[in-house]
Amino acid sequence: MSAVPNDLRYTKEHEWVKVISETVVRVGITDYAQSALGDIVYLSLPAVGTSLAAGQTCGEVESTKSVSDIYAPLDGVVKVINDAAVTEPSVINSSPYEAGWLIELEVPSASIAETLLDANAYLGLTST
Repeated sequence: MSAVPNDLRYTKEHEWVKVISETVVRVGITDYAQSALGDIVYLSLPAVGTSLAAGQTCGEVESTKSVSDIYAPLDGVVKVINDAAVTEPSVINSSPYEAGWLIELEVPSASIAETLLDANAYLGLTST
């Protein structure tokens, strides 16, 4: 069973969102997603300053099994990318919710993360 932290929000595309401040959220892919992908060998992320719309493709993760798109969970502007994860993508496998985060987005208000799935709803999505 994959870990699903209660303090995060989730998308149906298997991204997670953590509120960092009033206007900044951190984004990554879930433990479920990294497990399904297998060994991650390549990560492509948007440039800092890129404006994203919710649902827009904003990168890709390549594993030994497949290539999968990463989707923006919310509207926002990329403020920070996790260079360590780009350099060593396997950190997403070993630490998807901590060291393996992907980007930080500046959003109009972090409260919009409340519109995403909570842990129980995400568990329901992944257990079917």
